[in-house]
Amino acid sequence: MVIPTIPVSEIVPSRYCVDAEDGQKLFLMISKSLGEGGIVTLSFKGIEMITSAFLNTAIGQLYRDFPEEKIKSSLKVEDLSNEDLALLKRVNDTAKVYYKDPDRMERSLREVLGE
Repeated sequence: MVIPTIPVSEIVPSRYCVDAEDGQKLFLMISKSLGEGGIVTLSFKGIEMITSAFLNTAIGQLYRDFPEEKIKSSLKVEDLSNEDLALLKRVNDTAKVYYKDPDRMERSLREVLGE
């Protein structure tokens, strides 16, 4: 099943993708489609700012539920600046490491934070 492009500007009530709650709305849409075998294209046209918090919630947590190859073959993005593409790559790389072994990552964070 192929769904039409999702304009992120229709999901997020402003031109700023900064809120994790908005990211969660987008995540649920993407996740549902991927779970049904769909291909998702996200258009960020009209979006002026994107934060890692938004991307972690909207896209990063997909790595918890789907194999990397599924995400690579079924999720496309359009209309992102080079800076935002680099941010998305960092979010994806971090998510892959985290969801591969979340307990290990949590222990490492606690060690770094001295807890």
